[in-house]
Amino acid sequence: MNIVILGLSITSSWGNGHATTYRALVRALSARGHVVLFLERDSTWYAENRDLPAPPYCHARLYGSLDELEHSYAGDIEEADLVIVGSYVPDGIGVADLVLRTARGCRAFYDIDTPVTLAKVQNGGAEYIERRQIPEFDLYLSFTGGPTLDRLERGFHAQRARALYCSVDQELYSRDAHSPRDYDLGYLGTYSNDRQTTVDELLLQPARRWSAGRFVIAGAQYPESLDIPPNVTRIVHLSPTEHRAFYNRQRFTLNVTRRDMIDAGYSPSVRLFEAAACGTPIITDEWRGLSTVFSPGHEVLIARHTRDVTAYLHDLSETERTAIGERARQRVLQSHTSVHRAMELERYVAEVNPNLILPTRNGGVAAPFA
Repeated sequence: MNIVILGLSITSSWGNGHATTYRALVRALSARGHVVLFLERDSTWYAENRDLPAPPYCHARLYGSLDELEHSYAGDIEEADLVIVGSYVPDGIGVADLVLRTARGCRAFYDIDTPVTLAKVQNGGAEYIERRQIPEFDLYLSFTGGPTLDRLERGFHAQRARALYCSVDQELYSRDAHSPRDYDLGYLGTYSNDRQTTVDELLLQPARRWSAGRFVIAGAQYPESLDIPPNVTRIVHLSPTEHRAFYNRQRFTLNVTRRDMIDAGYSPSVRLFEAAACGTPIITDEWRGLSTVFSPGHEVLIARHTRDVTAYLHDLSETERTAIGERARQRVLQSHTSVHRAMELERYVAEVNPNLILPTRNGGVAAPFA
């Protein structure tokens, strides 16, 4: 396919999780023979923090305004087999209107923030999509699955609501058996008020109770006034190229879910898949749909209180610890790589265009998907 994606960012991962998702998916699509043009609004914030200005697996182009986008790329949008508009795109409503009136191929909206989006639309409108536009897209691709998909179709009249979860690029994330385990427990995530209570309960409190333990928090925007114990290392920013090493340096890693995602359920974080691909055992808060991604107690460990985390850190043997991490790693390799997501996307597009010729798993050409 000839694919055009209009997303928040692929060139900069600073302060957003969209870039990591797009990079993994686009790289997999390219490897499967598709040609991708990624169009990104040239914002000052990302311009000052571009860690991948020229992705080698797609054509990444910047535009300065909606008028420039239409003038320079309307032809590419019109001719593409698939055009994807992402959530939180600047001037997203205008971008969506441009795509809906111009594109002749499959038109998809990729919502990396589904619960937030639907709450905004329900309460008067999001700044990047309007309610009237949702039924016009051929596909509504959602980071959130489960009952939210039915809500999208019944309540918002989406034509085809389909889950397209985040994933992990297995070429970039893997286990390093020789890495020293510098930390007993670590957490990677930008500061968020609705997550901080859980971070305090499941990481800072265990650190306070175990002064000899080694803990780490990596992520931007944490207030200087935050009470962080001396045995907790702070890393202000960690680029995606450093994530693999970060996970491999931990005995356990912590996953904490945003409140909107907990309420909706079925919203796995990319951190789950990254850590699991490295074979690092995951301690996570609980949310509906978790068991459809990983098996609780077998592939991930659920913690509700400080005492749960403390028990995992002190009571699990090294054999048990590594076995949990390995089972999660195998689950990711079987179900949650970026190649799996690329193939899911192909199947969804084929629902819109049954005559589409899809590549086979090994890169050849398959018969039309029906």
